[in-house]
Amino acid sequence: QVQLVESGGGLVQAGGSLRLSCAASGGTLSNYVMAWFRQAPGKEREFVATINWGGGSTNYADSVKGRFTISRDTAKNSVYLQMNSLKPEDTAVYYCAARIVITRTYAYWGQGTQVTVSS
Repeated sequence: QVQLVESGGGLVQAGGSLRLSCAASGGTLSNYVMAWFRQAPGKEREFVATINWGGGSTNYADSVKGRFTISRDTAKNSVYLQMNSLKPEDTAVYYCAARIVITRTYAYWGQGTQVTVSS
């Protein structure tokens, strides 16, 4: 089992930056893929970015590519999402999630952190 706790959300002006953190515990993290998802009011939850804990490979949604960077700090058991050039459409609750590498289901989720981008 993996426990995830997000932090770092807040209110930021369009064009600004925020850095989200996800503290992970439990499990053998090298066997997991970590991800960020987001959900805006009235919309489906959408994929933002992933990172393999073991190898560090990443993937991004087209909507955030070039603006967001996912990273990990193995010493701190933490995953980060650096968000630059924020747009109002980035406003959402952001969730940290984890899945076992050989699965496609994100079975572990954090509580979410609100990101609001004003125009």
